[in-house]
Order: sequence, then structure tokens, then C-alpha cells
Amino acid sequence: MTTWSEDQKRLRESLQPLLGKISEGHVERDGLAVFPREQWDLLRATGILGLPFEERFGGLGQDLPTTVYVLEGLGQGCRDAGLNFSVTSHLVSTGIPLQRFGSQELKARYLPPLCTGELIGAHAISEPDSGSDALAMRTRAVRDGDCFVLNGSKAFVSNGPVAGLITVYARTSRRPGPLSITAFLLDRDTPGLTVGRPIPKMGLRTSPLSELSLDDCRVPASRVLGRTGGGFLVLDHVMRWEILCSFAVNAGEMRDRLERCVEYARTRTQFGRPIGANQAVSHKLVDMEIGVESARHWLFSAARKLAAGENAAKDVAIAKLVTSEANLASALAAVQIFGGNGYMAEYGIEKELRDSVGGTIYSGTSEIQRNRIASMLGL
Repeated sequence: MTTWSEDQKRLRESLQPLLGKISEGHVERDGLAVFPREQWDLLRATGILGLPFEERFGGLGQDLPTTVYVLEGLGQGCRDAGLNFSVTSHLVSTGIPLQRFGSQELKARYLPPLCTGELIGAHAISEPDSGSDALAMRTRAVRDGDCFVLNGSKAFVSNGPVAGLITVYARTSRRPGPLSITAFLLDRDTPGLTVGRPIPKMGLRTSPLSELSLDDCRVPASRVLGRTGGGFLVLDHVMRWEILCSFAVNAGEMRDRLERCVEYARTRTQFGRPIGANQAVSHKLVDMEIGVESARHWLFSAARKLAAGENAAKDVAIAKLVTSEANLASALAAVQIFGGNGYMAEYGIEKELRDSVGGTIYSGTSEIQRNRIASMLGL
């Protein structure tokens, strides 16, 4: 069982007064499918976008477990899941690799505006022919003097349409294997870099997503994160943070959803008694409780291990698998508990079901996570 300090609790609780206001109009914003700039600016004022970054660059200097704990509070208090997803994408896509692998010059230039949210971050990993199989990427980066020339295309770039800074992963060697990938930090206005229009999608509609193309895009060698050929190490570090941060938000969303469902089951009467008195409904609520607590256990356990420098690969994979599937099951149960109201857009429940589906796909599909866990079992 995780015990949180008073400072950690205060940091999380400091967000709560503002999250209700940020949630207002979330159903309408989902229908419009536009990035909520006003709500983003409100979140900027809380300091949450600087959570894990060094104080000398304007961050709050919090460790991974604290960051995960506070982000869970964001999910519990903010019902705009798309905005929540954009927050975690921003945190992990550029700031996390920059802090770990970037030069002092790059850190000094970019971490301060990333911490304030003035500059929004994104990363470009997936391609039309390679999703979970990142090593199959075809985007090439060829050395030319003091620069690299990048050519290729990227798909499913979260925050792409609003990002000012993008981490692009490209192949710098024709050799197979992880040593062929390099991570580059690119400004949005880099010549040859084109960001496509927002792509309509099933859920998380307020978090804009686009394609990205690179056409003879010249990038100074000083923009390499880590070293040439070390991009897979960067990506591995980023993906662990991405899973723990984004799915901690999901755990918070699950807790809030459960509380709303319990209240509804207590107050909604049919055939002369609350629907929660029916075993079929109460068992759904029990399964939702088990799901959220199981997710929290694996998320916080993995965060502690990773922060302590222990091998947390299996724990992270289990945390991702358990949380994403529990979130989907929870959202489906909520629609059933709310019945006809759950099916109507105005309640925002059907939106949560649409939002939850993506979690079993992005950051490595459920099938990929099961394969990883199996391999770590020696199978």
C-alpha cells in the first residue's frame, strides 16, 4: 500500500478547485472536436505541466511516483479526457527525453517554455506501415556535414496540430535492430517539416492528432537527443513514462466514473427500489472497484520500481494492460448502469466509452503487451 506525504497530497489537492471549471462544457467540446485552448491555459496556471522537470528550468522537481499520483488526480477531477491526454502527451513527448538525454543548451532553450505550456510538445513515432513495431520505421535521416537530412512520413501524431516542438524518430542506419534509430528535436517551423490537418477520430476528440511529413528536412546534428543510433534507448525511456503517466490519468477517470455510477445506482429507482439493490448492477460496480484498484496497484508499483532504478519492464507492461482493459470494461459497464441515459450524449458516459477504446491500442496494443509479458516469462 502506498502512503503519500502531506506535501504530495497538497500538491494533488491544489488542482481540484480548478478542475471542475475546466470540465464545464466537456461534452460540447467533444462534439466540436477542437483543442480547448482556454482550458489548456487554465491548466498552465496550476504548474502541472512542469511536474517532473528540474526547478532550475521552471519545473516543480517532482519524482515519477509523485507525478503519477498527481496525474491520477487530474483524471479524477477533469472530465475532458482529450485534454487530459494532451497533457500527458505534452509531458512525455519532448520534456522527458529532453531532460534525460538533451544537451544543456537544448534544455536551457526549451524546458522553460515546455514547463509553462507556452510551447506544446509532441512526438512522431508511428508511421503508416509501422505502429507497435517501431523498429520497422522507414523515415530516414542521412548525415550531411553538420546536419541530418530527414525524409519520410509519420502517422497518429498526438498534439501534432498544436505542437511547437516535436521529437522525431528516424532511421540513421540501414542495419536492422535498435541501434539504427535516432531521436531528433525539431521546431514546428523547420523547413521541410509539414504538419497535416487534424484527423477525425472515435474518441479523445479534444486532443488533436495529425500526420507529419518530412521532405529534405535539414536538422542540425546538435538537435540529436542522446547520441546517433541511441534513439531506441530514448524511446524506451519515453514509453515507460508515457504508459505510467497517461494510464494514471485513466485510473483517476475510472475512480470518478465509479463514484458517479454508485451514486446513480443508489438514487435511480425501478420497480420500487434502487437499481443498486439488484445483484446484476451491484456486481458491475464491484468489478469496477476491483478494476480501478488493480490498476492503481500496478501503476504505482511500476512507478516506484522505475524510480528506484529497478527493472520494471514487466510491471509497466502489466500496468498498461490491466489499466487499459479495466478502463474499457468500466466505461462499458457505466453505459449499461445508466441505461438509456448512458447512451445519450448529454450525460457524457458514451463519450467515456469512446475515449477508453484507444487505450487498448496506443502505447503498444493489448496483444503486444501480452506478447512482451509472455517473453519475460521465458515463453
